[in-house]
Amino acid sequence: MGRLFGTDGVRGVANTELTCEMAMNIGKAAAMVLISDEVKHPTFLIGKDTRISGDMLQGALVAGLCSVGANVKLLGVVPTPAVAYLINKYKADAGIMISASHNPYRYNGIKIFNEDGYKLPDDLEEQIESIVLDEDSADYFVPADGAIGTVELCENAVDDYIDHVVDSVEYKLDGMNIALDCSNGSAATTAEKMFTRLGANCHMLSDSPDGININEDCGSTHMENLMQYVKDHKMDAGLAFDGDADRCLAVDDNGELVDGDYVIAICAADLKSRGRLKKNTVVGTVMTNMGFNKFCEANDMNFVATKVGDRYVLETMLAQGYNMGGEQSGHVIYLDYATTGDGQLTGAHLLSLINRRNAKLSSIATLMQRYPQVLINVKITNEGKLHFYTDKEIKKEIKRIENILGGKGRVLIRVSGTEPLVRVMLEGEVLEEIEVLAQNAADLIQARLGA
Repeated sequence: MGRLFGTDGVRGVANTELTCEMAMNIGKAAAMVLISDEVKHPTFLIGKDTRISGDMLQGALVAGLCSVGANVKLLGVVPTPAVAYLINKYKADAGIMISASHNPYRYNGIKIFNEDGYKLPDDLEEQIESIVLDEDSADYFVPADGAIGTVELCENAVDDYIDHVVDSVEYKLDGMNIALDCSNGSAATTAEKMFTRLGANCHMLSDSPDGININEDCGSTHMENLMQYVKDHKMDAGLAFDGDADRCLAVDDNGELVDGDYVIAICAADLKSRGRLKKNTVVGTVMTNMGFNKFCEANDMNFVATKVGDRYVLETMLAQGYNMGGEQSGHVIYLDYATTGDGQLTGAHLLSLINRRNAKLSSIATLMQRYPQVLINVKITNEGKLHFYTDKEIKKEIKRIENILGGKGRVLIRVSGTEPLVRVMLEGEVLEEIEVLAQNAADLIQARLGA
C-alpha cells in the first residue's frame, strides 16, 4: 500500500484529510503521468457519488487537470463501474471516480482508472504519489495559455451505462417483484430505470440522497431494512448496493441475507453449467468463507484466493485468464461484461438466472453451506497500524486461537486497507466458541493499539 493510495484509491475525511489542495495536486499529477509526445492533452472522465463534498473535490480535480493541459468530461452522479465502462465507450485516456464507497458521508475518495477501465497499476500510482508528496519532485507542468484543458458535460452518461447493463442480460426479469436499496448513493440515479427496463416491478428504498445520508443505516452495509421489507411485502428478492454501487448483496424471498460468497457461488455454478466458466475456476480472497471452498470441491471447480481487495482479485483474473471472482462484501467481477465490480450488473444477472430457472433464490442459495463466521472491527490509531504486525502479545494470541481451532476453523486478523481498523475474523464449526475467541482477540488489540 502506498503513501496516498490504499487498496481502493485515495481516501480520507473530506476537507481535512482529503483537501481541495490535495485533490488539485492529484489531478495535476495524474495528467502529467499520462502526457506524452503521442498524447499531449489526455481526456479524463470524472464521475461522483452523492456526497456533499463531491462537487468541491470535483472542482479541485478539474482545476488541477486542466491546469496542466488535460481535457475533462463530467459524467455527474454515476456508479463507479459506469466510469470504468464509459472510458472505453467515450475513447477517453483515463477516468476518475470521486467516492468513498461504503464509508459515511464525511469521507470521500479518488479512484483512478486507466484507458482500459482498470484501476491504475502500482507503478503509475507511485509516480502520482511521488509528484504530489516528494519535495524534490519535478515542478508541475505549466502549459502555454492556449494549451490549458477544457471541460465538457456528458449528458448521456447515465443512459449509456444503463444501456450497457441491460444489453448484457440475456434473459429478462419479466414479472419479478423486487426491492432495491440504493444506499442514497449513485444507484439512485440508475437502478429504478435499469431494472424497470429489464422487466421487473421495482420497489425503491433509500433512493433520495441529500448529500449526507449516503450509506446511513441503509445499503449493503446495513441490510436490516431491506430484509424486513422483502419479507413483509412478499418480494421475489431484494438487492442492496453501496454508495458508489460497485457492490451488491441480495435478500432471498424469505427475507434472508445472500452475501457475496453465495452470489458468486450461484453465478459461478450457473456459468459452469452453461460452459462459460473459464478454466473452471473462481477467484476469491482469504476472507472467503470456508464453505465456499467446500462448495467448489463438491462441484469440481477450482478456487484461487488472493489478498483482500477487489483489485487483487482482478489482477489474478487478468493474469490467469479467469472470468468470475469477487469478495464476500459484494464486489463481484463479471469480467466478460465489466472491468471492475459492478453491483447492478451482478444483481441483474443473479435475478436473470433465477427467472430463467423459474426458481426461488432461497432454494438456489442452498447449493452452498456457510461456516459460522464472526467479524469484529477494532478501531486503532495510525501508529497502531504500524505496530500491529510486530506486537508480540497479539502474535501470541493469534497462535493460541489457531491451536484451539486446529483444522476445523481458521483465524484471519488483519489491518484494513481502507479504514483505521483491524478486522478480526474467525470461522469454525461452533458459533459460540468462535464468538468468545474473536472477542478476546478484539479486546486485546483494542487495549494495545486502540484509538
